[in-house]
Amino acid sequence: MISKLKNGKKVAGLKQSRRAVSTGQAQCVFLARDADPITTGPVAALCQEREVPVEWISSMRELGAHCGITVGAAAAALLKE
Repeated sequence: MISKLKNGKKVAGLKQSRRAVSTGQAQCVFLARDADPITTGPVAALCQEREVPVEWISSMRELGAHCGITVGAAAAALLKE
C-alpha cells in the first residue's frame, strides 16, 4: 500500500489526515513510529473507530519521502479514488 502513496491521491500532515478520515475520504492512513504519540494517538484511535486501516512507517523522514515532500511527516492519508 505504501507504494501507492507516492503516485496516488494523498494528503500529508496530521490535520489533513484527520480531516480525511473524519469525512470518509481516507482509504488508508500512514503514521510515523518516531512521531510524538500524543499527536499520532488520536489519529490512530479515529482510524480504528472509522475502520480505516493504519500502516506504521519507521520514521517521519521516510514517510515524507514516500509522500514526495522534502520534510518529514507524522501522518499521511491515501485518499479514495
